[in-house]
Amino acid sequence: MLAVIQQTENGYTARFERRLKHSVEKVWAMLTENGKLAKWFSELHVEDLREGGTISFNMGDGTFETMTILELKLYEVLEYTWDKDIVRFELYPDQEGCKLVLIEKMTQITGHSSKDLAGWHVCLDVIEALLDGNKIDNRREYWETWHEKYVSLVGDLSRS
Repeated sequence: MLAVIQQTENGYTARFERRLKHSVEKVWAMLTENGKLAKWFSELHVEDLREGGTISFNMGDGTFETMTILELKLYEVLEYTWDKDIVRFELYPDQEGCKLVLIEKMTQITGHSSKDLAGWHVCLDVIEALLDGNKIDNRREYWETWHEKYVSLVGDLSRS
């Protein structure tokens, strides 16, 4: 399911939702434990897991971007800066596991937005696959399929 993107007073929000058949504790570990995080987003590394703490992003060229953790509620909320934007993960337990919500608060839609949105979409699908004991073989090809859909979605936004 594609993210739902809405215009806000300060830009845009993209909301992704996944129902997972796993506990909030298992999903939380995927988001916050570096060994598990590396399996779905190898460029990210939690440096200091606390409000005001940091997550680093390996830019792949020997440099790192430092992102600040803005909100942290154990097994519920992880929110951090993402360049000029904000990424927020929310977990809600239910009878079959939990609902994972990812909200990206974007200051503006740019030429790169569709790439980021497709990337987050794939990341969430990879988390689910890993938790289910599966894998997505060709992530690049998988991303390209979703990227086309987000190009269209973002294009619709810029025309409205």
